[in-house]
Amino acid sequence: MEFFFASTILLLAIFLGFELITKVPPTLHTPLMSGSNAISGITLVGAVLSAGTQYSQLTSILGFGAVTLATVNVVGGFMVTHRMLDMFKGRK
Repeated sequence: MEFFFASTILLLAIFLGFELITKVPPTLHTPLMSGSNAISGITLVGAVLSAGTQYSQLTSILGFGAVTLATVNVVGGFMVTHRMLDMFKGRK
């Protein structure tokens, strides 16, 4: 029953995230990208905590994978945001 509940929450989160992202106008993309980078930073903290619990080897492996993916997401997001903001700067 717990697995069914967790998978239902996951599917609803995926559906809601997809619907929200597709409805964002391009003018709001840069500020929302910065906000999502902050959320990814929080995800990174949670992933580090999950990787360090060592309940089993599986949780450590999944935690390490979460840390890796969250780090890639944060760094890539900030690189894209920086690149987008550079487009609005004047020429030297």
